[in-house]
Amino acid sequence: MGKIKVRTLGDESLENKQKEKSKQKAHEKKMVKGGKGGERIVSVGPSEEELARLSVLSSQLSDPGQSVNRLTGKPKTEKLKTENSPRGEAGRKRKTDNRKSPHSKSYQKAFGTLDRSKKYKLTDALEMLTKLQRSKFDETVELHINTVETGLSGNITLPHGTGKTIRVAIADDDLLAKVALGKIEFDILLAAPQMMSKLARVAKILGPKGLMPNPKNATLVKDPEKAAQEFKKGQINFRTELKAPIMHLIVGKVSFGAKKLAENINALIEAIEKEKIRNVTLKSTMSPGIKLDLGL
Repeated sequence: MGKIKVRTLGDESLENKQKEKSKQKAHEKKMVKGGKGGERIVSVGPSEEELARLSVLSSQLSDPGQSVNRLTGKPKTEKLKTENSPRGEAGRKRKTDNRKSPHSKSYQKAFGTLDRSKKYKLTDALEMLTKLQRSKFDETVELHINTVETGLSGNITLPHGTGKTIRVAIADDDLLAKVALGKIEFDILLAAPQMMSKLARVAKILGPKGLMPNPKNATLVKDPEKAAQEFKKGQINFRTELKAPIMHLIVGKVSFGAKKLAENINALIEAIEKEKIRNVTLKSTMSPGIKLDLGL
């Protein structure tokens, strides 16, 4: 027979005490590393290192200018930014740039006399444009015209040309074969009406580049040879942008001089018609814009 446990009736308090002792022993074993006898029990609560960190952090409450590394608990060498620091209200201002201006003294003097909000007579504007030149190359002179509406277009042969060599080509089978391969070696493409069926094959290439011949810009004509001569003499097409009532046109070179430039500009303004123009800005390649007073 096995062991027989004898339970004393009425002595439940003793049994409860024994259960509590066994639970306490089990808990103490869990707190011992490895569960072996003789080893130290892991202490509960902050360690000495943590207490040191807490003391450093508490000291910072009295000195807000000192920052602390949260990982190590050690104070940083840098001071926190305060209202009296160099980066306070005064420090927020941008530092002045002491670098020299890339423009010459003559340009700065001329630019200083230019009133950007004022409209200048054409003769005064051309004189100002000459003073603003600082590059060694012959700058192109441009007109930027705001019109009252979109859809305005036309062409004109400037009295003195544009000063720019324009590559004019006439559509034929050989040229269209090169275009299909992506070879575009012209600035203006002219074509006779009978070529339109063949041009349709390369319309996706020419269209986005603004080179597709059409009657509105005088590039789809009955006599392409004659039209080519007119373009080489200085004929230009003018047309507003698709979504904005504005034109960007070349009217010559700075080397033309004020007289020739004025004649080109007046001819262009007359072709577009003054009543259809809102405002005009004159500039060269490297100059700022000069607003023109054309009595609009």
